[in-house]
Amino acid sequence: MFVGEKLQQTTVNMEGEPLSALCTPAFVVDVDKVKRNAQQMIEHFEKLGVQLRPHMKTHKTLECADIMTGGSRRCIVVSTLAEACFYADHGFDDILYAYSVPFDKIERCAVLSERLELFQVLLDHPDALEQLKKRPLKDGRLWHVWLKLDCGNGRAGVLHSASEAVRLAQAIAETEGVQLTGVYAHCGNTYNCRGVEQIQTVAQETTSLTLQFVEKLKSVGITCKSSIGSTPSCSHPVKDMSQLSEVHPGNYVFYDVQQSLIGSCSLEDVAVRVLTRVIGHCPHRNQLLIDCGWTGISLDGAGKLPTGFAVIEGHPNLKLVSMTQEHGRVEPMSGPLDYSKFPLGTLLTLIPYHSCATAMMHPVYHVHSEGRLVGKWTPTRGW
Repeated sequence: MFVGEKLQQTTVNMEGEPLSALCTPAFVVDVDKVKRNAQQMIEHFEKLGVQLRPHMKTHKTLECADIMTGGSRRCIVVSTLAEACFYADHGFDDILYAYSVPFDKIERCAVLSERLELFQVLLDHPDALEQLKKRPLKDGRLWHVWLKLDCGNGRAGVLHSASEAVRLAQAIAETEGVQLTGVYAHCGNTYNCRGVEQIQTVAQETTSLTLQFVEKLKSVGITCKSSIGSTPSCSHPVKDMSQLSEVHPGNYVFYDVQQSLIGSCSLEDVAVRVLTRVIGHCPHRNQLLIDCGWTGISLDGAGKLPTGFAVIEGHPNLKLVSMTQEHGRVEPMSGPLDYSKFPLGTLLTLIPYHSCATAMMHPVYHVHSEGRLVGKWTPTRGW
């Protein structure tokens, strides 16, 4: 038997064990918080009468997707074709690949379009439409296309106010073998907000601009759906969002420190943690050494938190000041460390600044309920 197989066997039957039984660093998920966060989002948009199309990019697992879709395995968003294929292989359908169509992946998109009941793509440039025209789908199937709008986020998308946006929508609608399904806007500019009022101001602006664009299309004889989304905007939806067809948040199922600072949630709503252990005392630097470096938790928090790269739960005076690949350095924000309180092997709990980026670093998520392990989720990886 290989060493790896022996190691695998030692971690198979851990259900019912406390979190302290895990080897560190370990990414742990509180399934009760996940279910609560998911249910709250479902209820927000049931009340507004809007279709929730949850984004899978944060977790990329089957189990969490089932929770977010209420077990329907329908109506999801993905950010990679690896995710799309993973979910399609496990019985999911009505999948929107919400990434400006990459030309090297047209054939893979075509295969999914011909295989699934509904596979949808997104574009924001006439050249992408030309690529779809060069690859007509079999059996009379249509390319289902969403037009990506930039309504202030400043990333992908054709500018909502630009005349070429309407022209591109018209070109999509008029192309044989292609259907303009809707217009799609990501209000990622909510990530610059602080507090519910600012979040709702951006949500209102994005909603209004998207709906105004839909009205422009109606005036030239085109009817289609509308969709906006980000976790902050959908955590605190404004009334006018009831006029949208869909919304597409994703991070909310885990949340993170960043979302708590924005005002999307409280720190208590964050469903994920990274467990780490003290592996060294460095009194000459007034520091602890831990076994979690930047391969275990995102660097995104740099310069954004008084506690460094993460929040160290239960220790408000500790700061994760720096990380190398497999090590982290922790020091007090004031005063000398009392090393007697942190003997080697002490378990510390890190709340990540960015859960999406942190989750990507872990090949398995350890799922618990009230601190007892209940299973493992294995995410898909790649593009």
